[in-house]
Amino acid sequence: ADWMAKYAISREGEAIPWDLVAEQIKATHPYKVFALRGMLAVPYFERALYEMPEEDVTAESIKALADKVEKDIQGGLSARPLLSVPHILSDEASCYYHGYVLAEMGVHQTREFFLKRDKYITDNPSVGPTLTEAYWKPGNSEPFLSLVDNLTGAPLTGDAWVNELKQSVEDVLKEERESYDAKIAQCSSGAPDTDVDLDMRIRIVDGDSVLADTAEDGGFLETCKKFEEYVQTRFAKA
Repeated sequence: ADWMAKYAISREGEAIPWDLVAEQIKATHPYKVFALRGMLAVPYFERALYEMPEEDVTAESIKALADKVEKDIQGGLSARPLLSVPHILSDEASCYYHGYVLAEMGVHQTREFFLKRDKYITDNPSVGPTLTEAYWKPGNSEPFLSLVDNLTGAPLTGDAWVNELKQSVEDVLKEERESYDAKIAQCSSGAPDTDVDLDMRIRIVDGDSVLADTAEDGGFLETCKKFEEYVQTRFAKA
């Protein structure tokens, strides 16, 4: 919630009200586990399918297997049937979907590491250098599991993800409210940001037309404002 307290700002410069943040948490947190179950169902189905004896592989048995996995993993037939997942139907993407699950595990474990070490993530100047050294510089020279282990100091597990899902709505609201209030107080006591330096040139183009350019318009925020005005004008004409 702290990032919304700072960056979800109205045109009048007012931060998003806490009530809206709380409403979003109440509406989404209890159901996040269903997204996890939906992700897990795909690799479990693929494994069972590829372990099926060849003589048993028929259209009927595959459909029955998909229904069984959905019921076992998701608790019932899925709103997104397994056999509609394109990764399963496309040979170049087969045995690939579990990578999404592993990546999400890595994200949660990495976030947990930063929160334990630094207590916060939003606008934390140490996050970028840490990610650069541990993840981006090694790149494909290190296996994925080693990357996560090297940064977090622990083997990749689903513990951080599961622990987040196990939190009650009340606990999440309490944590996020504290984070939201702290960021609101910090923003109120400090001078507003007057520029954003990304150490790069940004040109926003539409065909041959240059709509905005940080080198010509005076900086990032000025470029954003110019592009925003363009969009509003064009939308109004439409």
